[in-house]
Amino acid sequence: MRMVAATVAYDGTNFYGYQGQRNVRTVQGEFEKALQKIFKEKVLSHGAGRTDTGVHSYGQTIAFKVPNDNMTIQNIKDALNSVLPSDIYIRNLEQVEKNFNPRFMAKKRIYHYYLYTKKDPDIFLRNRVWWFPYDLDIDKMRKAARHFEGEKDFSSFKSGNDERNPVRQIDRVRIIRMSKNIILIRVEGVSFLRRMVRNIVGTLTKVGTGTWTPEIVREIIEAKDRSKAPASAPPEGLYFYKILF
Repeated sequence: MRMVAATVAYDGTNFYGYQGQRNVRTVQGEFEKALQKIFKEKVLSHGAGRTDTGVHSYGQTIAFKVPNDNMTIQNIKDALNSVLPSDIYIRNLEQVEKNFNPRFMAKKRIYHYYLYTKKDPDIFLRNRVWWFPYDLDIDKMRKAARHFEGEKDFSSFKSGNDERNPVRQIDRVRIIRMSKNIILIRVEGVSFLRRMVRNIVGTLTKVGTGTWTPEIVREIIEAKDRSKAPASAPPEGLYFYKILF
C-alpha cells in the first residue's frame, strides 16, 4: 500500500480549524470524507500542522495511505479535487516513503500574515486580511522582529491550554511591504505554540503604531508571562504558507 502526500490549499473561513472534530466542519473531516467517497472505506490522514478556526492554508501537507494500487498519482489528485468542497484544493500530490509523517518530519514551517492598512475597509478582503487602518512604522517593526529570532522560551506568546514545551526556534521574521496598503509578516520556524504567530503579529503592530518600543519585545519574552503580551491578531490574516521537509 502506497503512502502519498498532498499539498493542500484551503480557505479557512468556514472551518472550525484543521483537526477533525465531531459535529463541526473541519478541513481534516472534509478531506477524510472525500477519501472515503473515493476508496469506499475509511482512510486516516495526517497533517503537518493544525490551523485554528478561520486560518487559511496555501501549503498544508496531508499524508495518507492509498488502498487502491491501480490508481495513478494523477488519478488520485483529480478524483480528490472532483469531490472535495470548493474551499479545499489539492495543489500537488506525490508518493512518499511508507513511514512518512508530515507532522514529525517537517524541518521548517512558514506562516504568512497579511495586514491591510487602508483607512477604509475592503469588504472583499474581509476574510483574507486583518484590516488595520493605522500607520505602521516598518523599520521599528523590523527591529522588534529580531528579538523573536533564535531558540527561546515563548511562554508569553502561547494561548489557551498549551502544555507543550514553550522553548521554540524561530529562524526568521520578515516584514515586507507588498503594496501601498498591504504588509506581509513572514515567520519561519520549526514548530509553533498555539496562536504563537498571531500573538507575535499582535505585538509587532503595537510597536508599529509607536505604542511600544522595539526593546519591549525582549522584556516580554524574558517575562515568560502571557499577560505581558497583547491580544492575538485575528485569524483571517494568517496563512499556513509552506512546509520544508
